[in-house]
Amino acid sequence: MTEFNFLQSLPSIAPEIGLTILAVIVLFLDVYLPESQRRSIAYVTAGGLALLAILPIIWGPPAGSGTELLYWGGMVRHDSLSQIFKVIVLLGGALSALMAIDMKGMGRRGEFYLIIVVSTLGASLISGAADLIMVFLGLETLTIPLYVLAAFKRNDARSSESGMKYFLFGSFASAILLFGLSLLYGFTGQTNIYAIADQLGAAVNSAPIPVLMAMVLIVAGFGFKIGAAPFHFWTPDMYEGAPTPVTAYVSVASKAASFALLIRFLIAVFPDTLVIGDQGIQSFWVQLAAVMAVVSMTLGNVLALSQRNIKRLLAYSSIAQAGYTLIGVAAIQSQTEQGVAAVGFYMFMYTFTNILAFAVVLLFSEATGSETIADLAGLNRRSPWLALAMTIALLSLAGIPPAAGFFGKFFLFNAAVEAGLAWLAIVGVLNSIVALYYYLVVIKIMYVDRSPDEDKPIPMSAAYGWVLAVPAVLILFLGTFGAQLIFDWARSGAASLFL
Repeated sequence: MTEFNFLQSLPSIAPEIGLTILAVIVLFLDVYLPESQRRSIAYVTAGGLALLAILPIIWGPPAGSGTELLYWGGMVRHDSLSQIFKVIVLLGGALSALMAIDMKGMGRRGEFYLIIVVSTLGASLISGAADLIMVFLGLETLTIPLYVLAAFKRNDARSSESGMKYFLFGSFASAILLFGLSLLYGFTGQTNIYAIADQLGAAVNSAPIPVLMAMVLIVAGFGFKIGAAPFHFWTPDMYEGAPTPVTAYVSVASKAASFALLIRFLIAVFPDTLVIGDQGIQSFWVQLAAVMAVVSMTLGNVLALSQRNIKRLLAYSSIAQAGYTLIGVAAIQSQTEQGVAAVGFYMFMYTFTNILAFAVVLLFSEATGSETIADLAGLNRRSPWLALAMTIALLSLAGIPPAAGFFGKFFLFNAAVEAGLAWLAIVGVLNSIVALYYYLVVIKIMYVDRSPDEDKPIPMSAAYGWVLAVPAVLILFLGTFGAQLIFDWARSGAASLFL
């Protein structure tokens, strides 16, 4: 471990320091601003989060390897991978906060934006967590505020139900994860994830089964955080009942940060140098990730076919998207960078894609009071821009060019083929074909089906114009000229992960 230097260590937690200051500012504004001016809290929150997203870019990690990238007593690792995912969660938080600005009963609630900032702080912490203590504290800082946000609409029975289910499943998953982490500490006497890997060899040789049990428990805990099957049971009800900005935030920022931690943890703690019998321990979690990918993709897409509520459809779509992303996790074999880079790019484009889809759902439901897919009929004639934005989002989720989802799936499937998992890529392609059907059905309803309310336009404020325009432009940019740029950035993060 390098000698502690405050100024040298500061860049590694610069976004977290900024988030703490922003939380104090939001709390101060909520207390002292009059009711007529509280709408500005949303602008302050969204603007602050967007500005903080610049810090990981301009204060990038130094050139180095191993312990040279560890700071604050080994609690945090400041590398390119943490840099990428911190940008993702901060931008996801900014857009989610802006989505709530005109929402009935929420746009002027300062505590809502404060909780978003605190949750984003937890997501940012786990993006670079390198110690078991930081892992668990960061995850709980991310998740506990989301339990509150899921049940934020206290007069809505669906919101209360979603919050309760999310809390119960989340508490159970946290207990499982903590049990797995405690086993690792018991085997090694270490809390730093890189020190654990150095000490775990003796435990693997003497007691391989308990080590594998710890690994399974930890993957199960992470499976809840990313919303992958068979740990997905909370997802449909939570997505449907929670306020739409909260649903959007959980589907992107929480999922992205959890994937960042999952990748770092598996590679650091269970590297291919650890051998059980004549087989590397890495092959066990690779196979586990592959099975979870197949189950998540298939279950999510098949169940999405019968949905009538657009938020439930996006919930099952999110389960399937977690399955696609797990293909990249399964493709991490023999320290190859392709799988990690594919996951980084997919989460980057998925953040803007899902934010765009949920922004359209929010605007439509606020104007009509409905979240039924059939009621989207004639949306193109009521609001052409809303219909176009939803079309871009759905095409990106389906993986159709020129939307970013095409390159996202291409990079994942290519990583699987290069890792010798061609069968997994084929399963992913087949599932993409199934998913294309229900995405195109929604597009058909918006443009072809007729509605008696076609003469009633849907109003859109300037703030929502930004929420729709920014993700839509970025999706098209990432699907054309920007794909290689972001993928190369993600690949540099993957390279730093293996140092």
